[in-house]
Amino acid sequence: MVVNSSSELTDDEVDRIFRALADATRRDIVRRTLAGEASVSELAGAYAMSFAAVQKHVAVLEGAGLVTKKPRGRERVVRGNPDAIRRAQRLLDAYEQIWRSRIDRLDALLDSTPSQQQ
Repeated sequence: MVVNSSSELTDDEVDRIFRALADATRRDIVRRTLAGEASVSELAGAYAMSFAAVQKHVAVLEGAGLVTKKPRGRERVVRGNPDAIRRAQRLLDAYEQIWRSRIDRLDALLDSTPSQQQ
C-alpha cells in the first residue's frame, strides 16, 4: 500500500522533513520557533555550539520547509511552519492507520482460528 499517493508530499519532501527532524537540536529549534519567532542570534544563544552551526541547522530546517527565515533589519528572524508539521502529521497518521488495520486483521484471524486444546 502506498501511503503518500496524494500530492500532499513528495518522497523527497518526506525525506527532507524526517532527516531534518532526526536531530534533537533541529527538533528543539522547530519547537521554539513554533512557539514564537526568534532571530538566529537568539537561537544560537540557547545552544552550546557556534553561531555558524546553528545557522546550518536552520538552513536544513528551512530546506525541509519546517521553518522560514526572513530578514528584519540586520537580523534574520526564524518562524516555525505549522503547515509543514501538519502535513508530516497526516503522513504519520496514514502509517498509523496501516498498522492499526494490520493489527485488526491479525486479531480477526486469531479470533477465527479454532483453539487447539490438548
